[in-house]
Formats: sequence, C-alpha cells, structure tokens
Amino acid sequence: MDSVRPSAVTPNKSRLARTIAKVLHLRAATGIAPVDGVQKVKSQELGIPEVKSQDFGVQKVKSQAFKAEKVKSQDFGVQKVNYQESGVQKVKSQENGIQKVKSQEKVKDNWNGGKVMVDRSEPFDKKNEELQERVALEAHLAKLFAGVSSVKAAYAQLQHSQSPYDAEGIQAADKEVVSELKNLSELKRCFLKKQFDPKPETTLVLAEIEEQKSVLKTYEIMGKKLESQVRLKDSEIVFLEEKLEEAKDHNKLLEKRLNQNQSGQLHVLDNLHLSALSPSHFITVLRHTVKSIRSFVRMMVDDMKSAGWDIHAAAKAIDRDVLYWKEDHKCFAFEHSVCKEMFDAFQYPNFSLPNESLPEKKKQQQQLFFVRFTELKSMKPKDYLSQNPRSAFAKFCRVKYLRLVHPKMETSFFGNLNQRNLINAGEFPSSDFFASFAEMAKRVWLLHCLAFSFDPEAAIFQVSKGCRFSEVYMDSLDDGGFLSAASEPQVGFTVVPGFRLGKTVIQCQVYLTRLQSAPRKQR
Repeated sequence: MDSVRPSAVTPNKSRLARTIAKVLHLRAATGIAPVDGVQKVKSQELGIPEVKSQDFGVQKVKSQAFKAEKVKSQDFGVQKVNYQESGVQKVKSQENGIQKVKSQEKVKDNWNGGKVMVDRSEPFDKKNEELQERVALEAHLAKLFAGVSSVKAAYAQLQHSQSPYDAEGIQAADKEVVSELKNLSELKRCFLKKQFDPKPETTLVLAEIEEQKSVLKTYEIMGKKLESQVRLKDSEIVFLEEKLEEAKDHNKLLEKRLNQNQSGQLHVLDNLHLSALSPSHFITVLRHTVKSIRSFVRMMVDDMKSAGWDIHAAAKAIDRDVLYWKEDHKCFAFEHSVCKEMFDAFQYPNFSLPNESLPEKKKQQQQLFFVRFTELKSMKPKDYLSQNPRSAFAKFCRVKYLRLVHPKMETSFFGNLNQRNLINAGEFPSSDFFASFAEMAKRVWLLHCLAFSFDPEAAIFQVSKGCRFSEVYMDSLDDGGFLSAASEPQVGFTVVPGFRLGKTVIQCQVYLTRLQSAPRKQR
C-alpha cells in the first residue's frame, strides 16, 4: 500500500478526523453523543427518560470547539456538567447521578409544546414558616410546664415552712408563689397575642433545665418532710414504749395486790370448825388454788416470751402428740406441767417431805392438818416464810421450787442463779417471780391440809392420755373444739386433777384433742 504523506492531509480533513474520533470515544464511554445539536442520555443508565437538551434551555454544543457550557437544571436538580479537554461529559450525582426529587414537590409532565411543567403544592417558604411557628409553640409550652413545676415547688416550700412554723420561710415561699403565678399569666398573654420567643431552640433547653430544677426542689422538700415525719414517729414509738412499760408495771402492781388480797383471810372459811367441814369448803379453796396456778403460769409464759423462748417448741417439749385447736391453747400445756409437779405426792400425808414426822393416830393427824390450814390461810406467804423458815411449808416451797424451776429456765429469765442459791442456803428471795410461786405453793399446801382434815381424806385422781371423755369425771377446757370435731376426740392431758370426797366427785379439767397416732410397723 502506498503511504500517505502528511502534506496530503489538509488541515480541515485532519480536524474532521479528530472530531469523529472524539465523538465515537465519547459515545462509547458515556452514551452521550452530539447528534445534530441534541444531547442524548441513556435512560437505562441514569434512570430517567430521554430529555432533549433543547427543551430545558440547554444551548447547543459546538462540535468544532468541543467546549461545553454550564448547564443548570432547576427542576431536576442536575449538577453542573463540565466537558473536559477530551470532550467527555462527567455527570456528578449523589445517587445514580441525579439528586432525589423532593417528596413535597409533584412533577407533572405536560408535553404540550415539548415542555415539562413542575407543580409545587407547598412552597418551601410557607413550610419553613410553619416549622418555625411549631418550634416556637413547643418552646412556649416548655416554658409553661416549667412555670407549673416552679409553682408546685414553691407551694411545697410554703407547706413545709408551716410545720414547724417558720415566718421568714413562709413569706419567701409566698412571694415565690405569687411571682410564678405572674409568670404564668404573662405566658397566657403572650400566647393569646402570639408573641413567641425569637430563639425557641435556646428557650427549649432552658425551660427543660428549669423544670428539672423545680422537680428536684420538690423532691428535696418531700424528703425533708418525710424525715420529719420519721422523727415524729420515732418519738411516738419511744413514748408508747414508755407507756407500755408503765402499763406493765401497773398491771404487775395490781396483780400483786390481787394476790395479796387473795392470800388474806378466806372470809367464807372464817370461824370454821373441824366438825363443820363440807365439800363446798374444799371446792372454794380449790377454786382459789387454780386461780393462783394460772396467775403463776401467765407470769412464767410472759418471762419466756421476754427471754426469746419459742413457745411452740416449749409446748411440744411437754407433749409432742397433742394437736391444739387454737394457738393460745398451748398455755394449757404449761398449766398441765405446773399442776403435775405441784400436785405430785398429794395423796401422801407428808406431801413430798419424806423426813416429816406425823402423828400415828388418824384423829391427831386431822387435827394437825386443820391447825396448819387455820394458821397459814390468814397470813401472807412472805411473812410466814420469814417467821418460820424451818416449818413444813418452808420445806415444801424449797422442794417444789427446785423441781419446778429448772436452772436453765432461771438463768434465761434472770441471767443468774441467785434465787436458786438463796433457796439452797435456806433463805427466800424477794423477787416478784418467787412471790407468785410462793402464793401458788401456799394455795396448794392449804388444799392438801384441808384434804387430810376430812374423814375420810379427799382422794386425788387424774385420767390418762387417750381416754374417752366422761361427763361424770371430766370437765373439758375447750367445748368449742370438742363440739366442732368430726370424730370423737380423746384426752390429751389432765390440766387440773379431780378429787373425790366421799360420794362427792369434783371433776378434773382436761384438754381434749386428736392425738397424732404413731405409724404402724409393717410386718
């Protein structure tokens, strides 16, 4: 092939060849090619329909100079298109080369005349005004809530200053309440006249801070009020505890006086002769004896509770098989235990005193017991023990106390064994506990003396656990539990023993229950 000389190619032809090459390169690279002065854009790549640049007011691109003018598109927000030296048009866009069309604007394509019409239903200026008005209203409401919180805090301070009375605090709180109410009134006026704060963003923050301060102040005042109420309740508790102690002391004093009165002369038995004894006299003394036993048991249970004893466990220790109808019926277990010890060996003339010598003849024994009964019934046990420390009654008190009151019980009640040591040394303590015990011991001793003053003497009896109830020989201490029982209950234990004087039977007092049967052994 013949070679072409450079001179053979004219300048016009050389420029035309370069133009064609650039156009082909531009079309292959971007899909945009100047064809008859019209710029085409591929819809598949840019996501929009083909739009003629002439319709949007874009000037024709001069193919000879390949210089691109800046094209602005207000309707579609297309960024500037710059042609570089190579003539390639680069389109810069945030998303797929085109900015998003605002949702508030609706684009309507009217192809009448080949023009695109844009309909804006809500202009930007109008929407901006509405937003500013809304922010201003929120700031105004924030100031309103902050003012209400300030009024509440000031009113709480006013109430707190009234109790205890604080004149200066009341005046200051009153002024603050009035000031905050004026602020609320001013806010109302501004709302009606639509005079809002020019800087709503700052007002929102300041109002929230002011509201939080007022709430914190209200909580602090409430905390102070609660603390004062706690102090008041503590003082009331201390006062009531003192009143309770006074009431207990007063009750002990009344009980002591009652025991002293009961330990005086039995007016029914005044001028009583041995030949005039009857079962009614014995029943009268027995009734006083049971009262003194229950008074001592009540004191003992109170001391147990004060010492922290488990009353349920203590009652279980006395008898594990008994089921109680009510919780307070456990006191019968303690009465049963005390009576069991105090009436032990009641059927013998010496009554737990093996070394006590008695006359051999029956008449002389009756006379001796009646004399003992007459001497002791009109005296207080404390006075009698101090005057006759070695008498049979003094020995009886020592033996029964050491058997009835366990060392662990005495240590738990009093923290020491001083009373026990005094009794072992032949002396008698002066405590209320021993005074109650001595009164009970005196009544049991008198009943024993009167029993052996009869001819024949009164016989004592009690029923065994598990026996069926008999109305002739038994008196139930809880008829309600007996009547409400589905099955016939059994005797749990004998509380107060019964007596038989000739043909007269004095019923024993028993506690009826349903015994816990032991499981049968399998063969």
